[in-house]
Amino acid sequence: MGKKLNSMRFRLTVAFTAIILLFVVCVWAANDRFLEVYYQNYKVSLLQDAYTKIDAAVRKASSRAGNSSGDSEGSGEKAGVRGVIDDEELAETVQQLRDTSNITVLIYDSLRGETLVSSTTDVRMLQDRVQRYILGQYPPHLETLLETSNYTIQKSEDRRGRQSYLESWGYFTDNGTVFIMSVPMDSIREAARISNRFLMYVGLIAAAAGALLISVITGYFTRPVNELSAISERMSQLDFDAKYRSTGHAATEIETLGSSMNVLSDRLNRAIGDLRLANEQLQKDIDEKVKIDEMRKEFIADVSHELKTPIALIQGYAEGLAEGMAEDPENRDYYCSVIVDESNRMNTMVRQLLSLSALEFGEEPGEMTEFSLPELIRGVIAKSGIMLREKDLSVEFECDEDITVYADEFRIEEVVTNYLNNAVNHAAGDRRIAISIGESEDPEAVRVTVYNSGDHIPEEDLEKLWRKFYKVDKARTRAYGGSGIGLSIVKAVMDSHHRKYGAGNCEGGVEFWFDVEKR
Repeated sequence: MGKKLNSMRFRLTVAFTAIILLFVVCVWAANDRFLEVYYQNYKVSLLQDAYTKIDAAVRKASSRAGNSSGDSEGSGEKAGVRGVIDDEELAETVQQLRDTSNITVLIYDSLRGETLVSSTTDVRMLQDRVQRYILGQYPPHLETLLETSNYTIQKSEDRRGRQSYLESWGYFTDNGTVFIMSVPMDSIREAARISNRFLMYVGLIAAAAGALLISVITGYFTRPVNELSAISERMSQLDFDAKYRSTGHAATEIETLGSSMNVLSDRLNRAIGDLRLANEQLQKDIDEKVKIDEMRKEFIADVSHELKTPIALIQGYAEGLAEGMAEDPENRDYYCSVIVDESNRMNTMVRQLLSLSALEFGEEPGEMTEFSLPELIRGVIAKSGIMLREKDLSVEFECDEDITVYADEFRIEEVVTNYLNNAVNHAAGDRRIAISIGESEDPEAVRVTVYNSGDHIPEEDLEKLWRKFYKVDKARTRAYGGSGIGLSIVKAVMDSHHRKYGAGNCEGGVEFWFDVEKR
């Protein structure tokens, strides 16, 4: 409701309706204040015109009667009077003034006291009144409006009837014929009242009709403005699908504004889209920075933890040698072998960490080439021959066909080596290790699986295997010299190749797998 009251359409309707009402009130006030005066002046001019017309008719009538009478003076005067009485033009003029202007006329011969022409039945009253005026006997409420050498126009009041009159009395230009003309003022007042009442009714109807018409017209003109307002509101809510559609009927200014808003909407949409992309990229950069920072902290903590034990052992046995605690060759050889083993462990760990760091912070894998996957696996098995013989293990691998894959050969060899080392270190039970190449869920890849018999990995630890330095059985890992980095390297290699990898429990043991693109 508040929006409607504040709308342009409502305000324009109220404003125009108020203007109409103000105009009607002003006309009504002017009509009430000045209409009677205007009517009075108009009637005065009518009385002046009436005097001119009647005077001309009297002169013509007297002239015609004098020419037709003889030469005697007495007979000429009598004929002149009779001519005025019988003149049709004069009678018609007097009657017309009564009919059209409600003017009562009395003409009589002042010398003889004889009525010549009259348009009223109350002849005696008019005769008495004009005689009193001639003798200077004026009533108390008399206002002279116009006075000339031949006639006077005045405003008088009849006490008995309580009516006001405009009266014109005097002599015609023959200086012998007296007249009096009267027009009632009450008709003027009544006409003013009727006019004001009619004007009030018409004004109210005009105001109501004008308000309705203005409401319709302003609704037509403000419709595109309301549409633009709705579009701008949707734009403020970042909805840039809203567009102004030209109808061809709106004003040029509206069409220009609508076109400009469409251009502005498109530019804002592109600008906000660019800002959103930049913000997403910035957020990614921030997340990456946070991730790298967390990785750095975790790396330092893990390395510190893992190096603490071998450094302590090396330091302890080195101090023992320095203090002469191992004087006999057997103890000295033992102390030296511990120092060498721990040094080798630290060297292996550092090399693996450097390799892992290179993978994690590198964007793409190394040189991508086509190579034979079965040949690569046989090579890894052959390199691990000494370790397998020491563990009294053998690896089952059979593949009759030559399968060509496309990847970083050095990194894939590292993955196979880490999987095989992990299997060798955890093989138990019938101590069986098997490597196979099979189909993958991805039709563009093949899957390599490394199986070892032994105990199952707890389900809650399967997802944690790929973390750096994570060890399911820390005591056992320490026993065979593991660092907990090998599977993290596998994860980094496969992530750089954008291929799947995983581990799971199966019947009689555990299997680790990875996918590689085939050719």
